[in-house]
Amino acid sequence: MLTALHIQNFVLIDQADVVVGEGLTALTGETGAGKSILLDALGLAVGGRSERGAVRAGAKQGVVAAAFEPRGDHAVWALLEENALPSDESQVILRRVQGSDGRSRGFVNDHPVSIALLRAIGECLLEIHGQHDGRGFLASAVHREMLDEFGGLEKKAAAVSKLWRDWRTILSDLEERKKDRSATAREVDYLRYVLDRLEQLNPQPDEESALAARRATLMAQEKISVDLSAAAAALDEGGVESKLSVALRNIERAGERLAGGVDVLSEAAKRLEAALNETGEAQIAVAQAIAEFGADPDELEQTEERLFALRGEARKHGLQPDGLAAFQEKTRQALSDVELGDAAFGDLEREADAAAEAYDKSAKALSKARVAAAKKLDRAVAAELAPLKLDKARFETSVATDFADPGPDGCDKVEFMVATNPGAPAGPLKTIASGGELSRFVLAMKAALAAKENRTVIIFDEVDAGVGGAVADAVGERLARLAKDAQVLVVTHSPQVAARAHAHWRIEKTQTAKTTTTKVKALDASARIEEIARMLSGADISDEARAAARRLLGAPSKPKRRKLAKAG
Repeated sequence: MLTALHIQNFVLIDQADVVVGEGLTALTGETGAGKSILLDALGLAVGGRSERGAVRAGAKQGVVAAAFEPRGDHAVWALLEENALPSDESQVILRRVQGSDGRSRGFVNDHPVSIALLRAIGECLLEIHGQHDGRGFLASAVHREMLDEFGGLEKKAAAVSKLWRDWRTILSDLEERKKDRSATAREVDYLRYVLDRLEQLNPQPDEESALAARRATLMAQEKISVDLSAAAAALDEGGVESKLSVALRNIERAGERLAGGVDVLSEAAKRLEAALNETGEAQIAVAQAIAEFGADPDELEQTEERLFALRGEARKHGLQPDGLAAFQEKTRQALSDVELGDAAFGDLEREADAAAEAYDKSAKALSKARVAAAKKLDRAVAAELAPLKLDKARFETSVATDFADPGPDGCDKVEFMVATNPGAPAGPLKTIASGGELSRFVLAMKAALAAKENRTVIIFDEVDAGVGGAVADAVGERLARLAKDAQVLVVTHSPQVAARAHAHWRIEKTQTAKTTTTKVKALDASARIEEIARMLSGADISDEARAAARRLLGAPSKPKRRKLAKAG
């Protein structure tokens, strides 16, 4: 459940800290007070779209944080673990920081995350139904998606979509090959000539790059050889090695003339011997370098001829030289397809047939599952209609299957149909339901769908729009029942709905000459009576309105005091 909400510098809210309880919480206030601003702030915390103007005027940044305490078996814990996010398995804190320039940063348990990941975690915890979400229920394009979600068919639908893409990819490849064959048949003689030249040239993948590098090395080898020869001559000049040998022998003889030798002579002999050895090693190394980098005019000429031949052939075909090998293979395949005729496409056609069969089988299974899910959805929505004063209405989920018209989502067209009067044929929801009826149908479907969504929090923004009296009371009663299984917040103008809530917040807007501020105030029992009385009667609250508010809340009405006449 959502346990706390912190808002700072968001639109008209300078600072708000709200503690949220279980069950149904009502948010009320005058029109324009900022009730939807509170939900927009919560939406931002769970990864919703940020707006440049969301930060309060004059502030550098706005902050919204929401604390949740999901059940131990909630899917959010696996999502946190999958993304290596810290967790104490008791609380999840989502935080969004937005600058006045519109840029924002997301955090989960004080760990920075992408906004996409923040949104994924937020959607796992919370669902917001806005004022105009009913319009989404009117679009038949989304009905199939809703049905799949209700029936738990998302994985099956995704598998069908993948099989469709695989099948279309193979068909596209087959058609492309056939087009290439038709074009090739018209210029087969020319392509044979091209292939003959390419096979004589025999280009290799990435050969041009290697040849260019080798050519650069060979072109530098002549100068390298001159430098190395000069180094060898310098080592041989003046007999460096023989002079070191003579010096070493003289030092050794000098040491032999002294009994026991002298340390300084031993050190000199040791260093001369080391110098003599290093000189020999240096001469060997220089000789090896000369052998390695010795100029080879024949190799340079052959390399250049090969390089220029590859580049010249590539220019003829408008290619990069390193693409010649692939072009050769494509030309060979094209000619092979022409020469072999239809037999060349047998394997590919069989592969396409197998892909079509796999798609068809999966799509039929998905259609069958959708029909079964539709019946369950119809029963679930039907159970919601009577409590919402729509007991004479009928809801049907139409699943029209046409295997001759396949697509990435299968072969089904799904549309929600309703009949509001007994005996009347069912028609599309968008054309049959009136404004007030639509709100209740939407609530019924949301309630049925919510049971499958496993959200921690469900929020409704003016779901009771267009209804009043007994119908509004029925809406409030259904929301209260829904709140037994999930935490529910509702923005409402209906006193009947507000009276059903377990907790009640009033959203107030105050204005001065220079500032406008929205505050969130939790109402106690007496304040709730005043607020619901205001919702019933308007700005001037009468005793009758207060009495009616107490009746809605189930509180005893206070008797009016009568003035006693003075004794004469």
